[in-house]
Amino acid sequence: MISSCSNSNKKEIDFQVVENVLNQQAKEWNNGSIDGFMKGYWQSDSLRFITKRGIKMGYDSVSLNYKKHYNTPGKMGHLSFTDLHFYALDSHGELVQCTGKWKVASETEAEQSGLFSLLLKNLKGEWKIIVDHTW
Repeated sequence: MISSCSNSNKKEIDFQVVENVLNQQAKEWNNGSIDGFMKGYWQSDSLRFITKRGIKMGYDSVSLNYKKHYNTPGKMGHLSFTDLHFYALDSHGELVQCTGKWKVASETEAEQSGLFSLLLKNLKGEWKIIVDHTW
């Protein structure tokens, strides 16, 4: 479910296109591809991933962290996103915040779940996550 907030003075954003980034990430994750999942992120040293364990900087650091903690299909389990809300943050229609819930269900691992707040930016016509705050 998508809910959105926008200001009439702002350029309209097709939030479904932004949501498709997350849908594709879930699909890649559920197919066992962290590399595919990472395509939703900005491939830059400036990417920020913030959790209760600290801040990871850079695409490579984030990718290696996922590969370290989710190194088997059993640990990866099945990823889903719910309660998605999208907010336009600039008048040019190039910056969006997405908040929601995530869950990883697995037959071999304890279920994990939490909340997230993402900043996504339209970079050369593609929406990419530039800041991921997950807890």
